[in-house]
Amino acid sequence: MARHANRKIVADMSLPTPLINVMDAAARKASRRLVRDFGEVEQLQVSRKGPGDFVTEADRRTEQILQEELSKARPGFGFLMEEGGEVKGENADERWIIDPIDGTTNFLHGIPHFAISIGVERDGELVAGVVYEPIRDELFWAERNEGAYLNRRRLRVSERATLSDALLATGIPFADRIGKKSFMAMLNVVMEKTAGVRRQGSAALDLAYVAAGRYEGFWEIGLLPWDIAGGIVIVREAGGMVSEIDGRPSMLYGNSIIATNQRLYDPLRKLLMDSIRTEKLKLTE
Repeated sequence: MARHANRKIVADMSLPTPLINVMDAAARKASRRLVRDFGEVEQLQVSRKGPGDFVTEADRRTEQILQEELSKARPGFGFLMEEGGEVKGENADERWIIDPIDGTTNFLHGIPHFAISIGVERDGELVAGVVYEPIRDELFWAERNEGAYLNRRRLRVSERATLSDALLATGIPFADRIGKKSFMAMLNVVMEKTAGVRRQGSAALDLAYVAAGRYEGFWEIGLLPWDIAGGIVIVREAGGMVSEIDGRPSMLYGNSIIATNQRLYDPLRKLLMDSIRTEKLKLTE
């Protein structure tokens, strides 16, 4: 039986909200040059920012376009951006959280798996998110209490209920990032207990794929707010659960994240936590 048999995609055709329309338009405008740059990736000027973490002219240019377009539509909002850092807005309780290219290393190597990620934080809570994959023209979006969608189709997380049937996604911490020992302990156990693990290099798309039922779950250690802000609301509105691996709800500014359906949340989280306890490790080791 095909893997997608246990996921529901409902042809809802709901219209995006005004806030989603703003994010959609900004992402699509920024993506036009990004797609052209991807076709000429070898000619991009690149500077090294850290192990496995590159900044390109495309990164900076995409972020600039996003900031300009979003500021036009919501001039009072602040920003938290991967390249530009924090920019205060007139509305202290509202801001955009932006990753202009989530999957920069894929982009630089000509691998067509990267996305623009935009989240909206209001009063300290994420209320909307967009993850746009321009090569496939897939726009994953959600606003709180409005549902989650892929373009115009309603999304629901997978209904699989056993770890042995679950396909999971993850990311490998870089050499100088926290959690490498803990991650390896988790990975060894997860590979034995599940249907498989994928590492594709974009946390934003990993979360979007959980929302779409393509993956049953996702976990990672050492991410930053812009990596996950766009995807968290999408998973929740698709019926999934998101937290830190230890169960705390502070994943946006914490050290880890787990996202999965309601049936697998407790067993997957227990499996991950038990794996590091067995090795007498902490999440940050």
